Amino acid sequence: MSNPEDEERLLPLAQRWPRASKFVLSGCAATVAELATFPLDLTKTRLQMQGEAALARLGDNARESAPYRGMVRTALGIIQEEGFLKLWQGVTPAIYRHVVYSGGRMVTYEHLREVVFGKSEDKHYPLWKSVIGGMMAGVIGQFLANPADLVKVQMQMEGKRKLEGKPLRFRGVHHAFAKILAEGGIRGLWAGWVPNIQRAALVNMGDLTTYDTVKHYLILNTPLEDNIITHGLSSLCSGLVASVLGTPADVIKSRIMNQPRDKQGRGLLYKSSSDCLIQAVQGEGFMSLYKGFLPAWLRM
Repeated sequence: MSNPEDEERLLPLAQRWPRASKFVLSGCAATVAELATFPLDLTKTRLQMQGEAALARLGDNARESAPYRGMVRTALGIIQEEGFLKLWQGVTPAIYRHVVYSGGRMVTYEHLREVVFGKSEDKHYPLWKSVIGGMMAGVIGQFLANPADLVKVQMQMEGKRKLEGKPLRFRGVHHAFAKILAEGGIRGLWAGWVPNIQRAALVNMGDLTTYDTVKHYLILNTPLEDNIITHGLSSLCSGLVASVLGTPADVIKSRIMNQPRDKQGRGLLYKSSSDCLIQAVQGEGFMSLYKGFLPAWLRM
């Protein structure tokens, strides 16, 4: 008679440790996606910071010295002024962030689906459960990845600081983590976490609901079948809705993460995410909340 332990050892790794395998596979896929689309993310962040009205209170001339430019002109400007490879400035913490976020979200979502919510009697998994599970998983994954997201945003702005004649804040990724930790403590690594998890929840809600709705509509009401064209159109629509819902929180998150801080790690521009929101709308208008919208949508 065969021993159950021996049979378990013969199983593939994916079956022996399913959640760990999904975490690793999600991390690998996230790394490839991050490298391929990172220039869009860098362009998005630079656009989100342009014309920041709150800088005027510090006597900073960055608002006047940075002309408004579209996505293409911003990307070309980075290449001309800083160099082609600077389109990937900050990609290392971005990969850290994406591995933690994607892996954590995938493992959490699988756990919620299998253990907490469960399938219905007909083995069907309702859309509302997918949405709630996706939002909760996104929030948890984003909270865990916040320190890497914080370093990514700040490193993405280092090239701009150099052009403005400001001193660079970091010598590298690990120096950035160490400096933020030394100045603000553990709490400092979670600066901007509130709008960050708000963005994650909104993006996941818009993405999941729209993707399934559009895909089912196309299959039932058009000649299209369940193929790559249908999936592509569904992704286009879900990315649009997710960007509309998530971009304002993304702008607030980026500005809070990038703001100058005192020796105790406290922000000098914004007291909270709501304060940042009010200052942006009052000083720059409502549409300032959608700076960087196009590269954010294309990236999704």
